[in-house]
Amino acid sequence: MGQDVSEQTDAGVPASLTRRGLLGAFAATAIAAAPTYSKAAGFLRGGGDIRTIKMHNARTGESMESVYWIEGRYVREALAEINFFFRDWRRNETKAIDNRAIDIIAATHRLVDSREPFLLLSGYRSPATNAMLRRRSSGVAKYSLHLEGRAADIRLSSRSVSQVARAAASCGAGGVGRYSRSNFVHVDCGNVRTWGR
Repeated sequence: MGQDVSEQTDAGVPASLTRRGLLGAFAATAIAAAPTYSKAAGFLRGGGDIRTIKMHNARTGESMESVYWIEGRYVREALAEINFFFRDWRRNETKAIDNRAIDIIAATHRLVDSREPFLLLSGYRSPATNAMLRRRSSGVAKYSLHLEGRAADIRLSSRSVSQVARAAASCGAGGVGRYSRSNFVHVDCGNVRTWGR
C-alpha cells in the first residue's frame, strides 16, 4: 500500500516504459491530426498535464468525472473512485483497474472530441459473473481481460461505434473490438489487435 501507484508495473513491464508510451500519445493530440498509440497517454497531455475521465455507468446509474493524473502522477483517491465505479455491479466486487486501460479510455475520449461522458456497459467482471455471461453468450471470452480489470465496454450516443473504435485503435495501445449490432466498443490494454465490424 505504501508504493506509489505511478511506480507499479504490470505483467513484468516496467512502469516507466508504460508511461513513456502513453505520454507520447497524450502529447500528440495537440500536434498530430492522426495520432498513433505508442502514444496513448500522450493524447491526454496538454493543459498542465492533467488527465481526466468522464463516464456514466449504465448499470448503476452513477456518474463520474475525475482528474486521475496530475503532473506525472496518478491520483490515488481518483483511482480508488474509478475502481469502485468499474466494479462488478452484479456482485458488488471491485478490482484495481489497470492504469493503462484508464489512459486508453481517456485518450479515446479526447480523440473523439465529445463532451458527452462515455457510457460504461462493462468494466471489471468477477469470475462468477464472467461464467454466467459465457453461459448466455458465445461472445464472452473464458479468459476475458475484464476479469483482470484491464478492459471496458463503452458507448457514446453522439458518436458511432466506428468513430469510437477508430479513435481507440489509433492509440495503438491494446485491443479494440467493434460490436456494431450491440452498439458498443470493447477497449483493453492487452495485445494490440482489432476485431469486429
